Amino acid sequence: MAKLATICYIDNGEELLMLHRNKKPNDVHEGKWISVGGKLEAGETPEECAVREIFEETGLHAHELRMRGMITFPEFTPDNDWYTYVFHVTKFSGELIDCPEGTLAWVPYQKVMDLPTWEGDLIFLEWILTDKPFFSAKFIYQDMELLDHSVVFY
Repeated sequence: MAKLATICYIDNGEELLMLHRNKKPNDVHEGKWISVGGKLEAGETPEECAVREIFEETGLHAHELRMRGMITFPEFTPDNDWYTYVFHVTKFSGELIDCPEGTLAWVPYQKVMDLPTWEGDLIFLEWILTDKPFFSAKFIYQDMELLDHSVVFY
């Protein structure tokens, strides 16, 4: 089954807002530092989903979204292929809230790559931080280990 989701990197010009997934039981992301984001709801555009998920998880209002790419994660969860829209957000307002999914923290660019996360996240996060062109990528995981990836830049 195909699942649609967003990955949203919020950037204050020096740091990225990262989410340490340490609150949800049975979380596939448990213990990892990831971006905020989540599943598209019926009738939502990817942009609408990103704005909603950013607000629900952080309390921040996203004012400008830049879609940076699309990522396919075949069978990332049992019987589910995930298709994700990757956003970079540099204009936002509001105050951070206590996220129900984990601990939010502003992390300096130079330290983000040292956080425990998915191996693939480190690859596409570098594309965002170095302002690579729009991308379409595929990351293949098995038993939570990255087996392979491919990318096309446009």
